[in-house]
Amino acid sequence: MPEPVRVVEGKAAPLDVDDVDTDQIIPAEFLKVLERRGLGRYLFYRWRYEGGKLTGNFVLDRPEFSGAKILVAGRNFGIGSSRENAVWALLDFGIRCVIASSFGDIFYGNASKNGLVCVRLSEEEVREIRERAKSGDLVLRVDVERGVVEAPYGKTYRFEMEPHVRERLVKGLDDIEITLSMYGEAIRRYEERMPRFVRPKLEGFTAD
Repeated sequence: MPEPVRVVEGKAAPLDVDDVDTDQIIPAEFLKVLERRGLGRYLFYRWRYEGGKLTGNFVLDRPEFSGAKILVAGRNFGIGSSRENAVWALLDFGIRCVIASSFGDIFYGNASKNGLVCVRLSEEEVREIRERAKSGDLVLRVDVERGVVEAPYGKTYRFEMEPHVRERLVKGLDDIEITLSMYGEAIRRYEERMPRFVRPKLEGFTAD
């Protein structure tokens, strides 16, 4: 289950690229990796590596953006396939929030299920933040509960977020927790009606 995310505060890194698809975020050849831990090394692999060696030229590998938690991208971030590994790779690398003007629908849904905050702002606002982030010292505060991005240059950006997505992030809910919160009592009553020889098979599927 993901950790609750109410606020993300950290350095912002600019990625001035539109239409970043999930294959660019993590290439298909690394989908065979079963563990989420360690996927960060393959993040944006084709942009970061040459001949299997890290070049250090990609924005997230440059010293001034070391430890960045917020990625400021272009439009249509996360389009393409439905691979959840793209979200896992970003999180494992240390990215906790992506700011863009639009996202791929499936990526956006996968992000909310795993605790990755996706903030949609206008293209003008994203462009302004991205330009500011190029300095390498821009620290933003993203308040998920209030729906605002606070910048140190005295500007606040407001963003809309679907209520169910906000609740997922703030409470750290996954699909199982949401199902139990909505249907837990009905599941319990159903289990109580089951014959005794069937009940042990249902252990592990209750709220406990």
